[in-house]
Amino acid sequence: MVTLLALAIGFFGGVIFAVFKSDSDTPGHQVSQGPVQPDRTDVIAALEKTVQADPENVEAWTGLGNAYFDDNQYNKAIRAYKKSLELKPDNANVWTDLGIMYRRSGNSQQAVEAFGRAIETDPKHEISRMNKGIVLLHDLKDTQGAIQAWEGLLEVNPVAMAPNGQSIDQMVAQLKKSLSQQGSSN
Repeated sequence: MVTLLALAIGFFGGVIFAVFKSDSDTPGHQVSQGPVQPDRTDVIAALEKTVQADPENVEAWTGLGNAYFDDNQYNKAIRAYKKSLELKPDNANVWTDLGIMYRRSGNSQQAVEAFGRAIETDPKHEISRMNKGIVLLHDLKDTQGAIQAWEGLLEVNPVAMAPNGQSIDQMVAQLKKSLSQQGSSN
């Protein structure tokens, strides 16, 4: 259980960073001294076979969504995550991953809705609150909505930090100040 939790925390920490960071064509560098990982296409093919043979396998659908996610196959990831959620709708992590895939495919409003479902499923789900604020602010230009999302995050975790290291309370204060200055200049 501890191992799964550690893997989930690491994965979702990377997800937050990926959502917050603008997409870049610069390839990452990885030094591996361990065993060679299976090719992503082999993993996808194996998971596709698994869900064909056992279409009620929630873990396989989620894994397939994750593999498509990692391979930047947004629409396929969306379909796999939706199937996983049909079978088990109370998984805030899958709702969050679905939201990220919606955002990357250019469907910001659907992303916000998916993050909202993650929050409904788990009101203490910090990653979904962070991502909802990011999409509201950067994609939908809804500063007030972003402030509300991040204030909700601060209620869950008063010392929450953005991936860039800035505290969320500082970001909220800056956004409120910016809104106040815009209001006084009109």
